[in-house]
Amino acid sequence: MTTTHPLFDLAGQVALVTGASRGIGLASARALAQAGAQVVLCSHEAAECEAAAGALRAEGLDAQVVVADLVQRPQVDALVAQVLASHGRIDTLVCNAGAAPHMGPIATASDADWELTMTLNLRSVLWLTSAVIAHMAERRSGSVMLMSSIAGLRGNKGLGLYGLSKAALAGLARNLAVEWGPSGVRVNAVSPGVTRTEFARPLTDQPEVMQRRIALTPLRRIAEPEEIAGAVLFLASAAGGFTTGHNLVVDGGTTISDGN
Repeated sequence: MTTTHPLFDLAGQVALVTGASRGIGLASARALAQAGAQVVLCSHEAAECEAAAGALRAEGLDAQVVVADLVQRPQVDALVAQVLASHGRIDTLVCNAGAAPHMGPIATASDADWELTMTLNLRSVLWLTSAVIAHMAERRSGSVMLMSSIAGLRGNKGLGLYGLSKAALAGLARNLAVEWGPSGVRVNAVSPGVTRTEFARPLTDQPEVMQRRIALTPLRRIAEPEEIAGAVLFLASAAGGFTTGHNLVVDGGTTISDGN
């Protein structure tokens, strides 16, 4: 018989996860549900999100779906309203939805690349947190996680625009932590390294690129989505109850290595 350690027990809580149809988002939703939370999966891809929620329900987990295109503010507001109407509360918010439409030097990014990257990766997160945290503050309890990236911690020749948006997310987490900490709400960022997901396939499908990356990573491998989800679970739970404004780097040591 498996039991949840009290520090990680989320029974009776409600968790909203965006970008939840696959990858890190789905792994995070599963981890939170396994800890006892009722999870709401959000994506703009209705069929994929329903399939993901169905898979969780088949495992005996409590999972529902709300479809929303987060680059449209009215849909962000409607998402929050629907979750509050159906569940009455949101205890954990995981802002995982994101996009990287541009590869290459930042100066070659089009206006459309900038618009999508900054609206989905950053501005929609501000909209969503603004709508959710006020309700958390009324109950003087809540945990918010913004999915950043190690691309936001250092320069990157191929993902500079994406990195800018992710660096801004870590800054947003710090600001929101300061603003809302007195109301009992914790806000943190999580910065994964390269993770085995569909999103990362432009990198992971290039053996030579991955050979170099892995050689620069002390653990000599890339992350599995469940390992990022473990960080999310920690920050959502009582185990992370005194952690706020932090950018939790989960990269196998990539950013601390000197290349040896």
